[in-house]
Amino acid sequence: MSRVGLEPIKIEEGVEVVVIENEVTVTGPLGELKITLPEGISCNIENGEVTVARENDEKQSKSNHGTYRMMIKNAIEGVKNGFEKKLELVGVGYRARMEGQTLVMSLGWNHPVKIEPTEGITIEVPEETKITIKGYDKQKVGEFTAAIREIRKPEPYKGKGIRYEGEYVRRKSSKSSVK
Repeated sequence: MSRVGLEPIKIEEGVEVVVIENEVTVTGPLGELKITLPEGISCNIENGEVTVARENDEKQSKSNHGTYRMMIKNAIEGVKNGFEKKLELVGVGYRARMEGQTLVMSLGWNHPVKIEPTEGITIEVPEETKITIKGYDKQKVGEFTAAIREIRKPEPYKGKGIRYEGEYVRRKSSKSSVK
């Protein structure tokens, strides 16, 4: 039984949720998100709350029940407040800056890496070694942040690379010190 899927979702002030057949549209001050529900999952709105229900107790329906309930909850929270992820650049000479809307990073190579933000994503560089990615779609923010991190993952010997804020990188000793 999905305990997450059974909980009702409170619709925040300033957010509008509309259900037409199997599509949920969430509109708020930051944007609009559409979620298409799979077969066997339904959504109802009553008394300022959204409830998600499933038709049967098959394994896939149970999995979808909790997943789509959280997707709707994240959509409501995202169009109201937005989401953000922070990255840190660790390494000698690793720097980031903004040129208009383009993120330009120096990562120890002989060329700078330039990244254009996707739709609904904004990038901020408060310091040379910190990057903040903001948006109203939690999935897009996470994917975009992961794509930036993938350019230069933290390596375990010197700890250099792009990492999430607060991420711990387990360090290894070099092979030359082992006798």
